[in-house]
Amino acid sequence: MIELPVEIYTTEEVRELDRIAIAQPGISAYELMCRAGDAALACVQRHWPEKKRLSIFCGAGNNGGDGYVLARLAAAVGLDARVISVTAPERLTGAAATAWRDFRAAGGKTEIPNGELLFGDDLIVDALVGTGLDRELDGFNLAAVTSMNAVSNPVLSLDIPTGLHADTGVPMGSAVHADVTITFVGLKLGLFLGLASDYRGTLEFSDLGIPEEVYTQRTHTLERLSLRVLREALPPRRPSSNKGSHGSLLLVGGSPGMVGAILLAAEAAMRAGAGIVRIATHSESTAGIFSARPEIITCAIDQPVDLDTLIESANAVVVGPGLGQSDWARGLMERVLASELPVVLDADGLNLLAKQHRQRDNWILTPHPGEAARLLQCDVAAIQADRQQAVLDLVDRYRASIVLKGANSLIGSPASEGVAICDRGNPGMAAAGMGDVLAGIVGAVRVQTGDDLTALRVGVLLHALAGDTAAEDGQRGLLARDLMPHIRRWSNPV
Repeated sequence: MIELPVEIYTTEEVRELDRIAIAQPGISAYELMCRAGDAALACVQRHWPEKKRLSIFCGAGNNGGDGYVLARLAAAVGLDARVISVTAPERLTGAAATAWRDFRAAGGKTEIPNGELLFGDDLIVDALVGTGLDRELDGFNLAAVTSMNAVSNPVLSLDIPTGLHADTGVPMGSAVHADVTITFVGLKLGLFLGLASDYRGTLEFSDLGIPEEVYTQRTHTLERLSLRVLREALPPRRPSSNKGSHGSLLLVGGSPGMVGAILLAAEAAMRAGAGIVRIATHSESTAGIFSARPEIITCAIDQPVDLDTLIESANAVVVGPGLGQSDWARGLMERVLASELPVVLDADGLNLLAKQHRQRDNWILTPHPGEAARLLQCDVAAIQADRQQAVLDLVDRYRASIVLKGANSLIGSPASEGVAICDRGNPGMAAAGMGDVLAGIVGAVRVQTGDDLTALRVGVLLHALAGDTAAEDGQRGLLARDLMPHIRRWSNPV
């Protein structure tokens, strides 16, 4: 098992990696299967060292072959490996047939499910279908998945939980709820998209010893954000630097009654390292900001023209948190968008944009699925059905760098052909104000790095990591403001 790579592939791309690897001298399909079984056994011993008995569900294809190899290797180290086959082993072909014959030659036996299955204290291993599923589960496969999900035993899935579509992450009628999934050769889209996070459990990866040059011959579809993006974009500061060295950020918003949103965004920007932070807000909102965070420069704005001096002194602008959709709000947003400054548009800024489409260079949009649906004039279900395509459509329609927020946020940009995914963060972050915090972080990184795509990639990852750290004491009850000290921590990556 190695650290998760950044590349994520479609099913067909992984199959091509398999084909290229098998063409290498000394690597056969069965050799890869044996390596997968060995990696699976190491995963079992790492996560459940106390388990002495395994119930392994084996299917009709190569995923079942991986299960037979695991059973043989587990028995060889003294574990009791019970194999439940949902198909007659004699019907197996290729490497899977070889795996079954070797398992049988080592004294292994299989049983066909018949009636209720009893598991005792067994670890259950799902080696049923793998990545080849293209229709809803039925028959013995569905019955086996139902049996696994009906008990409290821990479950290890090999390659991908059975029933989860390997390209979309959508359950095909039903799917195994795994505690751990170990996937092989390449990370699959279906482990990150759709509802994958509800089914995959802890994700581990093994490249099965495939040479690095194999991976250079195959493109990938998604890219995971790794800690490297933080380290590269946020290096230690020079000893001679001052607050003017780290950018000036203007935040526009905070209409009466909504001062909390702009305050959260501004404080997050300060915690993320923006050198100078100013808020342009309604005159009725200034007192609340002054009393809550005196470090923030707060300016009362009655007319859009009052923004001009602030715009001239800024390196980027965040527009939207607590802005509202009044004539005052619309006038301020138009004044900002008429400038040439980089802009981060969030919240009501996105709602105003949805009412009057425009394109602009040098801007970042941060919609959640509801806002994305309004921007693309469709419904939320359409956005969630294909989030990756929704990001690409938003990039094309608005010529903007985009983050589609939610579980496994997606990032696209005119400056990048592909889409990036942030697989950090947690359900506790589904709370009021979290989007405002993200907007402030992205704005802060933008004034420090000078690049839209870098600001979005770094900002989204930093926000998610801060949320994960803040949730270490529990996800339920997490507040947006709880992220503040952890934003500072992750803004100074080691």
